[in-house]
Amino acid sequence: MKKIKWRKWNRAIHRDLGYFFFAMALIYGLSGIAINHLKDWNPNYIYIKKSIEIGHPIDPNISKSEVLEILKKIDEEDGYKDHRMTNPETLRIFLNGGSAYINIETGSGNIERVKRRPLFHAVNYLHYNPKKWWVWFSDAFAVGLIILAVSGLFILKGKNRITRRGAIITSIGILIPIIFLLLYY
Repeated sequence: MKKIKWRKWNRAIHRDLGYFFFAMALIYGLSGIAINHLKDWNPNYIYIKKSIEIGHPIDPNISKSEVLEILKKIDEEDGYKDHRMTNPETLRIFLNGGSAYINIETGSGNIERVKRRPLFHAVNYLHYNPKKWWVWFSDAFAVGLIILAVSGLFILKGKNRITRRGAIITSIGILIPIIFLLLYY
C-alpha cells in the first residue's frame, strides 16, 4: 500500500484555495475595515456640500423657468428635476444626484450631493450577501477560510512549525479573542 503524502496534499490544497479565494479575501477584508469604522465615515457614499449665493431674494411662488434661470447662474441648469418650498423660508430644487437648498429671503444656500464611494460601495454590497447564489459562494469562502487556517498550521517544517515557534504565535492569536470576550462579552 502506498503511503499518502499528506504534507504535499496539505500544501496543494492550501495553495489552491488561497489562489481561488484571493478576490474574496480582498472583498471581505476591505469591507470589514470599512464596516469597522462606520462611526468615522460612511463607506458607501460621499456627501458633497457646496455653498451657493443667488444674490437676491426669491419669490416663494417661483416658476420652473425662474428656477432654471437661477440654476443657469450656478452652472446647474442641466440637473433640474423639480422644485418646491420645503418650509416658508427654504426653496428646495431637486437635481440629478442631489438637491439645492436656498433661503428665499437671503438668496444664499447650498447644494448637497450624494455619490457612491468608489470600490467600497461595491465590496460592501457583496459583503451583505445580495443574492441567494452569492450566499452560497460566501459560505464556500467561509469553509475555505477554515481549511486555509487549519492547513496553514501544518505547512512549515523545522523550528518554525506548529510544535515550536508556530505554537507560541498560534496560542497568542487564540488568546487575544478569548481575552476580549472575557472582558467585554
